[in-house]
Amino acid sequence: MHNDPSFVAARQAPGLFPPPDPRVTELARQCLQEIDSLVGVWVEYVRPVRATYADRVLDDEFRETAWQAFELLLRTVARVPVPETIASVSERVGEQRARQGVPLSSLLEAARLDFRVVWAALVRKAGEEDSAQLVNSAYQVWEAVEGHVTGIMTAYQRTVLEMGRRTEDERRMWFARLLDNEGRNPTVVGDAAHALGFTEEAGYLCAVTSPQHGAGMRKASADLRALDVPVQLQTVASDMVLTVQLDRRTTVEKVLARLQGTPCGVACARDGLGSVPRAVQLATATARVLPPDAGAPRRLEESWLDVLVQRADDVARDLADDVLGGLQADGVGQGEAERLLETVRVHLAGSGSVADTATALYCHRNTVQHRFARFAELTGRDVRRPEDAALVTLALRAAGGRAQAEAPL
Repeated sequence: MHNDPSFVAARQAPGLFPPPDPRVTELARQCLQEIDSLVGVWVEYVRPVRATYADRVLDDEFRETAWQAFELLLRTVARVPVPETIASVSERVGEQRARQGVPLSSLLEAARLDFRVVWAALVRKAGEEDSAQLVNSAYQVWEAVEGHVTGIMTAYQRTVLEMGRRTEDERRMWFARLLDNEGRNPTVVGDAAHALGFTEEAGYLCAVTSPQHGAGMRKASADLRALDVPVQLQTVASDMVLTVQLDRRTTVEKVLARLQGTPCGVACARDGLGSVPRAVQLATATARVLPPDAGAPRRLEESWLDVLVQRADDVARDLADDVLGGLQADGVGQGEAERLLETVRVHLAGSGSVADTATALYCHRNTVQHRFARFAELTGRDVRRPEDAALVTLALRAAGGRAQAEAPL
């Protein structure tokens, strides 16, 4: 309030606020000799307010800081020098009470009661003859109290912010230790659970996305936190990783609903917190194989083939060339090769029934059988045999991944 330009200008305007009255400053000096009794009165005033945090602040400390606060206020009104130890009481009280967990509203309410006590003491000393001067100088007392209250509030809020940052730093450190340890050390797992607010035996969902999609991940994390769901969101290497503790209320489906619109890889840790590092690795692998147009989460269960091919990147090109290379043989036109590949893809993605494949391609089942035979002739792999079908499926994924990687940006 006191930094408002209009307020400052008003104070500087001649005649609007009278100068400090010498008699009032003298009354404040007299009150300095009676701080003990003022503290006693104030303690009784604040007893109902203090009831909410009486167990967090010892009586001796409570009275000592009150004594220093009244000395600060009275010295300010009396226009006498303020020792450094007294001048810093507002900040010290704000910081200490924040660390002690005292509610800010209760703290400020108690601090503002200082005005009532100081004003009553000044009125009692002023008597009728000095009452007019005292009323004219009331703003001095009020400004002193508000300055004290503002100092408390600023220090309190700054300390809470610093404590939050320190806590978040500790959470990040323990999550990183959990990942580095790969969940092998039970002591690390237990300590990480304590620091992160997780339950060791619970199940977890891990989601990984790139920084460009971080906004959706941050929103999902904030929404879940608002529901008191234990979560941890942090950057790991170049990815953003969200870990959510699951229970009957927080299911995989509900978490995925929060992540709708955010392309990310998802894997679950079913065997407690110690299995989270592996789930993060698998979710990361799933995120790596997301299609370019992905707009939603994709679970590991839906991506195993792509993940396997991506993890075998050094042999994936060889696999595709070995299994599908026959389609590039002399005498095989591009149109024929594309028709054969389309037929095989539809068949492998479907029920495995030749009739269903024919229906999907709007052709006769004999046509499908002829194409399968031609594919087998060229590649040596018959997709009607389970073993060959599995190998061709992997080869098609490898070829698709290579084409995506080689596509111009």
